Amino acid sequence: MVKEESKRDQFIESNLGLVHSICKRFSGRGIEYDDLYQAGCIGLIKACDAFDEERGFCFSTYAVPVIMGEVRRLFRDSGSVKVSRAVKELAIKINREGEKFEKTNGRQATVSELSQILSVSPIDITEAICATQATVSLTFEGEDGIKETDLPVTSEEEEISDRIVLQEAMKKLSQNERQIMKYRYFNFLTQSKTAQLLNMSQVQVSRTEKRILLKLKGMLE
Repeated sequence: MVKEESKRDQFIESNLGLVHSICKRFSGRGIEYDDLYQAGCIGLIKACDAFDEERGFCFSTYAVPVIMGEVRRLFRDSGSVKVSRAVKELAIKINREGEKFEKTNGRQATVSELSQILSVSPIDITEAICATQATVSLTFEGEDGIKETDLPVTSEEEEISDRIVLQEAMKKLSQNERQIMKYRYFNFLTQSKTAQLLNMSQVQVSRTEKRILLKLKGMLE
């Protein structure tokens, strides 16, 4: 029994990085980091005790939503959901560049296009847009009294969860594979520029990139 408890403790300790990754994303929003970390550790312990490896899931895929659930619960209980200054400033830049793009192209810019213009990840672009949108009332006066409207909402929790799980999967790639993904999907370089930096041909980058994406898809599934 002592041996099993020791193995459990070691497993929890080895996955504390997941807790830190999540807490960093939520820091600066009105709750002390130590409190976030404590809530995250509770989530990690719950995930460890409930995880069934025979189902074929990667532990991080299962644990991240559980950890985030505890952190989000802390915000709900305290009512401390704030938008950071950095996010507000990014939203202003997005609005300014979006207006320029629409005047030039006659249409609204996509998240990917804004990401390339501002050299910011698509996830951060989406987070800034969602975080600074005006509050919408979900109730209205109907013939039969007060009614509620259901709206599709982009879940910040799901976005952060996907990002952290992807980071864990990236660690399993070779150094060359990680470098290609960094240049292509984080620095938004073309295949030709990536090939030039890595002393490869554009065809080699294209084939390797497809292979990496299939590998990551298999890990995440």
